[in-house]
Amino acid sequence: MNRPAVEMIDLVFDLRGEKLPVGYPFALWAELVRLVPQLADKENVGVLPLKGSENKDLILLNKRAKLILRLPVSLTDEAARLAGTQLEILKNPLSVGDMKLRELQPYPTLHAQLAAGGEDEAEFMESVLAHFSALEISANTICGIRRTLSDDMQSISGFSLVVHDLKPDDSIRLQCAGMGTGRQFGCGIFVPYKVITDLE
Repeated sequence: MNRPAVEMIDLVFDLRGEKLPVGYPFALWAELVRLVPQLADKENVGVLPLKGSENKDLILLNKRAKLILRLPVSLTDEAARLAGTQLEILKNPLSVGDMKLRELQPYPTLHAQLAAGGEDEAEFMESVLAHFSALEISANTICGIRRTLSDDMQSISGFSLVVHDLKPDDSIRLQCAGMGTGRQFGCGIFVPYKVITDLE
């Protein structure tokens, strides 16, 4: 079977910074849109969660942390302008370095750190099954812990989710479509996952 045409791509930027408050995604998105307003024109633009370790109310950024945007290929040129810029995230500076393109790959197991939706696990899984049915995706799932992302003004709640036994076409389709709201805040974005027994 031929792989579907992929209209989404990951832009991976080098990143330098030390720490951010745990509710940083809202301020990060506002800063990215300030620099590249076109990002707000598409609902399917996503910002992958930054890698780091939580320490009380802070996230200590990994030295290898990257700023990764998942967006339509048509926005690549505009978003590439972020390279070489300085972000100010709630008084915490981040330096954006060089960029490279990374095509989506058909991994059989994917993970979303937080997919929005559902007041409880049963309701959440109903929404997962409905979403997969609409996308014509067949796979097995493992619902993880309930999570909430918030700052002083807004919050998004949901669950972490592992999807495994994905066929190649379905894997690409799910990575392109994501799930639920808040992709610009890192929610509902699926990335490769190697160990399905660890939902963190």
